[in-house]
Amino acid sequence: MTRSDTVEHCDVLVIGGGPAGSTAAAVLAERGRHVVLVEKEAHPRFHIGESLLPRNLALFERMGLLDSVRAIGVYKPAAEFVSDETGHTVSFGFAGATGPGFNYSYQVRRADLDALLFAHAGGIGARTLERTQVTSVALNAGRRAEVIARRNDGTTIRFAPQIVLDASGRDTFLASRLRTKIADKRNNTAAVFAHFRDVECRTGDLAGCTTVHLAPDGWFWTIPLQHDIMSVGFVGTQSAFKTRRGSPHDLLFERIRGSPTLSARMRNAALASEVMAAGNYSYRARAAWGDGYLLIGDAFGFIDPVFSSGVMLAMTSGEMGADTADIWLNDPAAGRRRAQRSERRIRCAMDRMSWLIYRINSPVLRHMFMAPRNTFRMRDGIIAVLAGSMDDEPWLRLPLFAFKTMYYLLSAMQRLGLPAIR
Repeated sequence: MTRSDTVEHCDVLVIGGGPAGSTAAAVLAERGRHVVLVEKEAHPRFHIGESLLPRNLALFERMGLLDSVRAIGVYKPAAEFVSDETGHTVSFGFAGATGPGFNYSYQVRRADLDALLFAHAGGIGARTLERTQVTSVALNAGRRAEVIARRNDGTTIRFAPQIVLDASGRDTFLASRLRTKIADKRNNTAAVFAHFRDVECRTGDLAGCTTVHLAPDGWFWTIPLQHDIMSVGFVGTQSAFKTRRGSPHDLLFERIRGSPTLSARMRNAALASEVMAAGNYSYRARAAWGDGYLLIGDAFGFIDPVFSSGVMLAMTSGEMGADTADIWLNDPAAGRRRAQRSERRIRCAMDRMSWLIYRINSPVLRHMFMAPRNTFRMRDGIIAVLAGSMDDEPWLRLPLFAFKTMYYLLSAMQRLGLPAIR
């Protein structure tokens, strides 16, 4: 291995060229900061998380990328839920119930989206490095960090940034090394997934929608992509994977055969990719920042993807991380205050999603999803969450409070043996 003795000084070094890292690098470069964006792989590279939310689109619009995303995407008007137990179907259209802004979104191949965002950051002025993996970070309170990265050819580069933004995704580079990563024991799930051709697609008003098929011990996603590709995955509880036999391929096909609603759509389906698996799905770091560093996107935390919040949370935290870093470079005390506010905002958004996610396998919540009521605008509130609403907006408080109250009431009635669910 050849080591360089030259140290490159920069304002900000970003670890990871996914949606969070590329968004942060683009925002900082646009503001004239010297930013280096380091990605261990080469774009395009496969990634799951292909369904965007309406609230994503405002971010793309601010970045001048909305037309580019439209060109690589499939129009997404709604989210649909299907019960394997009853065969019942319900859809949540985004139009008219998401508050101000966009009332639709897109399905995209993440390889294409991530490559687009990475190239955009480079085009604005960030120094972008692919096939370059950060191997060590020494954080020095009040002084520049020391970062070493290894290129694909074995040579190393040394950097001295004032601030490090960790956008390393599920690698959780800093959180793992600082031992601040905490697994979410309440949502200990795993997933198997692949791309298929010739899966039956929704038509009419639901053309392009994400469909979630609810199985007894988990759920499936089906996400239509361009060129007749359907992303299909199963996310299951511990019990669903404890008795697994064979390969991820065997498990995915076994689970599809066991789902009456999904197997009917996949009678003529053909596998179009390898079958992949991911475990230890949900986690969060104890803190999203420290002296001279910030954790953004999945490097801070990841929640179950049932409501497709991953890219939206990643890009939003990337934008907020860039804002924080920009302020910190001018005034560290003000930067710390902004970091605290940003962390609270991200945690609150994740908590709002997690409340639903923790209960997605609950018969009571499934009943409420499959038979939605709009009393106190409860249905509209759920659609706003499905659309990616991040903040504690005043109009949302009553609908979500009413929904939670109804959930707890029906759960209590069920525990007492009263006829809560029909």
